[in-house]
Amino acid sequence: MPTISMFYGIIIYMFFYDDKKHHVPHIHASYGDDDAIFSIEDGELLEGKFPRNKQKLILAWMEIHKEDLMADWRLAVSGQNPLPIKPLE
Repeated sequence: MPTISMFYGIIIYMFFYDDKKHHVPHIHASYGDDDAIFSIEDGELLEGKFPRNKQKLILAWMEIHKEDLMADWRLAVSGQNPLPIKPLE
């Protein structure tokens, strides 16, 4: 489960070969005791729970880095290490 970015206490990561359960490109996010999965394409919360204010930060970050996230998704589902992505500043 490579970490691809961290900002404001949020950790963003992807799993290798993780295209079976949700069937869409997605990221995993963790903040404190909360974990969630978000669709890269539209930011939809696919699973879990997340503080609303932190969710807004993730959605903004995903919008800025959508191309990088899709490139990382292709790497991760083929078993390769995704590349780090700049944090939200």
